[in-house]
Amino acid sequence: MIRLLESRASDVQKIIKKEYANQPVYEERVQDILKNVRERGDEALLEYTARFDKAELTPQTLRVSPEEIRQAYKGVDDEFVNAVRKARDNIVSFHSKQLQNSWMETSCDGTILGQLLRPLERAGIYVPGGTANYPSSVLMNAVPAQVAGVNEIVMVAPPHADGRLQASTLVAAAEAGVTEIYKLGGAQAVAALAYGTQTVKKVDLITGPGNIYVTLAKKMVYGTVNIDMLAGPSEILVIADENANPVYVAADLLSQAEHDVLASAILLTPSRKLAESVQQEITRQVGYLSRKEILAASLRDYSAIIVTGDMDEAVELANRYAPEHLELSVDSPFALLGKIKNAGAIFMGHFTPEPVGDYIAGPNHVLPTGGTARFYSPLNVDTFMKKSSIIAYSPGRLREYGADIIKLAETEGLDAHANAVRVRMEQ
Repeated sequence: MIRLLESRASDVQKIIKKEYANQPVYEERVQDILKNVRERGDEALLEYTARFDKAELTPQTLRVSPEEIRQAYKGVDDEFVNAVRKARDNIVSFHSKQLQNSWMETSCDGTILGQLLRPLERAGIYVPGGTANYPSSVLMNAVPAQVAGVNEIVMVAPPHADGRLQASTLVAAAEAGVTEIYKLGGAQAVAALAYGTQTVKKVDLITGPGNIYVTLAKKMVYGTVNIDMLAGPSEILVIADENANPVYVAADLLSQAEHDVLASAILLTPSRKLAESVQQEITRQVGYLSRKEILAASLRDYSAIIVTGDMDEAVELANRYAPEHLELSVDSPFALLGKIKNAGAIFMGHFTPEPVGDYIAGPNHVLPTGGTARFYSPLNVDTFMKKSSIIAYSPGRLREYGADIIKLAETEGLDAHANAVRVRMEQ
């Protein structure tokens, strides 16, 4: 049963701080996997795939073949393909608006300053697999890369024991413009992308969520490659007024609680009547949902219904929590929007449930978790871009600022820096 608390209850602070159990025991295992793959390449990949995924592969079968993709289309129906294409088109439309242009400006003395934008050459995306099936994650990671202009989009996903990937995952990858697909999961897949092996060429960036092994591996390879973010358990926070429908609110909370036993679902409302109705409705809906054990653990350990003093207090608590998903289930959501400071994605009004963003709307569903929405953004086109500064000084501009450069360099004790300017000034 989900807890019903007053906003000043001691348990509320623990919920707001997101106190998850620390799991350092995994770090040593992940370090060993990374080291082994870095030193032994394909041989280590095949051993780990056999051990963890029960799939017996060879270097030749690690990569998904064109024939496997053709067969995948036979394993899905037309309705699925149409839904994927609609979602892809919406994601393309939204992310295309994020594109920026390179720019340069010229001063009257001939000095040029500017910024050059270029896509990364090769990006790797991790898609959870095995018994799970996440074609939406394929779209959300691959489409922004394609919009950004990345030439090589490399996908990894853990295989079934028979060495296959989900047909729906392969179809989504083909529709999203993925150029290479490998049957790899876990920390070993991250290692292959980061360091390269005999079969897998290393990438410049790794994006996509995974389990604790994947998350720690991404953290450890950062610096060798770039990463998007360190994804934690999923979160939803709903701010609701007295007119919110308890059936809708309960359903939205459960839509995220079903992800993981560590997932968090929070309701903030000044209406005790709504709070009690949602609590009852959650119990009713859990009764007919399939992931009962996961839901029970998430609702018991990391979820709560919190009755606040007023709507302003609800907003203040939400900003402190900085949720991955924030629903404003109120009559006038735009009146609250200006007060929201921290959230990965904001869902407005009574008819915008979180799954709309997960699947079809267009904004990315790879979002900051664990309070990192205070300083981090959703996956976007910029994730797959790099920027170079352009500086072209004219003789006149160097004369104008040369003495200042020399003074600053000498103050820092860097006389060679100063000399590089002085020798030009002297001429």
